[in-house]
Amino acid sequence: MIIDIHGHVSLPPEVLAYKAQLSASLGNPDVGAPKVPDERLREVAERHLRLLDGVGTDLQVISPRPFHAWHSQRPHSIVVDWTRHVNDIIARTCQMFPDRHIGMGGLPQATGEPHDTAIAEMQRCVDEYGFIGFIVNPDPSEGGMPIPPGMGDPYWYPLYERFCELDVPMLIHSAACRSLRESYTLHFINEESIAVVSLLESEVFERFPDLKVVVSHGGGAIPYQIARFESWRVKNKNPERFEESMRRLWFDTCVYNATGLDLLFKVVGTDRCLFGTELPGTGTELDSATGRVFDDLRPVIEQQIPWLSDHDKHLILEGNARGLFRFPESIRASTETRS
Repeated sequence: MIIDIHGHVSLPPEVLAYKAQLSASLGNPDVGAPKVPDERLREVAERHLRLLDGVGTDLQVISPRPFHAWHSQRPHSIVVDWTRHVNDIIARTCQMFPDRHIGMGGLPQATGEPHDTAIAEMQRCVDEYGFIGFIVNPDPSEGGMPIPPGMGDPYWYPLYERFCELDVPMLIHSAACRSLRESYTLHFINEESIAVVSLLESEVFERFPDLKVVVSHGGGAIPYQIARFESWRVKNKNPERFEESMRRLWFDTCVYNATGLDLLFKVVGTDRCLFGTELPGTGTELDSATGRVFDDLRPVIEQQIPWLSDHDKHLILEGNARGLFRFPESIRASTETRS
């Protein structure tokens, strides 16, 4: 079974119209979330599944689309309403296609605000929908102000505590970007890099040894600049190599070429990497050099990195995901790859 742990839900137009209404009215008046018909939701989801079928993905974990997270919007109450609605759409999509999709929830985050609304939404989505993880934005200000504390800061501890209590992983994934200094794509890499260093230079894993953290996009820039951080450890007389610290984290394969994936696997180990493509998303564009879309990563892993053993490939494409996430029994029992 090919398990893609990094996908985002495809949304019907009615859902995006609700976001526009919330934005225009700032929730006043509150017209309530739209009643999206099952047939509309199924139509959109089936288009998404045809793309997965085209690249041989059997199961995809889906979360909110990050550029729609809206964490910097005010008042925070409409972020809560919007996040809940998108999580409801994810849950309905997963209920329609339980053998193809598993839910990963979004959280209503806001820089400087308590984590109460995020924690409440985590509990709701686990209790009501059986979601197996949650996406966390390291920059809820979305490139604006105020600047959020790094993810090693005690500000984040209440959220980490609940992740440990619920025994579900977090997927670190930046969201929209309001800054004119960096593009949306560059903001992802920058924020995920900051998150990795902040976490590994902090006491987080001493305080929360059971915390499960997956970093999107191959860990930002960190695996590809690893020697800079090794040198910094030597300068500060830290006896643990940064490369060893990196193995407290998990990393997805959303890197999009064999050269980058080869280095990622060598730096962090194939036992810490999870197949993730974001298909359909930024990488769903045709690469003229290969004749495939950039996020068609299965053949890259299976054919273009010669030193990977069959065991390595199994870990990346399926085994590590099964070990990290608590999948439903129907998925846990499945051992055959979809034809």
